[in-house]
Amino acid sequence: MKVEDRIIVPLDVPSKEDAIALVEQLPEVSFWKVGLELFVSTGSEIIHTLKHRQKRIFLDLKFHDIPNTVAGATRVAAAYGVDLITIHAVAGRNALKRAAEAAVEGALTAGCPPPKLIGITLLTSLNSRDLAFDLKIPIELPEFVLQMALLAQESGLNGAVCSPMEVSQLRQVCGDDFLLVCPGVRPQWSEKGDQRRAMTPLAALQAGADYLVIGRPITAADDPVAAWNRICEELAGTGV
Repeated sequence: MKVEDRIIVPLDVPSKEDAIALVEQLPEVSFWKVGLELFVSTGSEIIHTLKHRQKRIFLDLKFHDIPNTVAGATRVAAAYGVDLITIHAVAGRNALKRAAEAAVEGALTAGCPPPKLIGITLLTSLNSRDLAFDLKIPIELPEFVLQMALLAQESGLNGAVCSPMEVSQLRQVCGDDFLLVCPGVRPQWSEKGDQRRAMTPLAALQAGADYLVIGRPITAADDPVAAWNRICEELAGTGV
């Protein structure tokens, strides 16, 4: 896989028109993330638009509900023919297992390959202090992330979302076949924003990440095309 195909760019925009404009501005991007803002605005229409343009799709809606609701939502989402779907691991073992079964059912009904289900371990906007003082979770952050990833793996999910800071440990414990998707990736020349556990693209890939989610350093740049090219050039020839 070419290194640029391992970069997922978020369509964190409020409308279909804004999304299409960004896709057309960055034609070399093959993998796009559709999150809550855009999906609430456009519904499945944006999925069909991206598939028509032969783009890969990371549907990042972070399902988190009772098992029956999570399974139902996953079944419908799988029928869209997207590549990745996120579910909060803290929804619990039953919800995760039901989602894994529902993804296969939904894809089979639609006649498309089943998506890869990715468990959210801990949002990259949170740090150790947030975990301890706000969420009252009395274990260290790396251990919590690892436990959530293992729960996802044991429940039949295909991978996990984690910050680059935890990816090395998860790769070692969960193995090479477990997909690791890393937001919180920031080139040295960009601002971290609200990402609390960040790492450069090269460091994240060297640590074991399969996919990098890189948003604002590209989409909020004065010249998104130049920013995209700069990141790809920095990774080219590195052997990752």
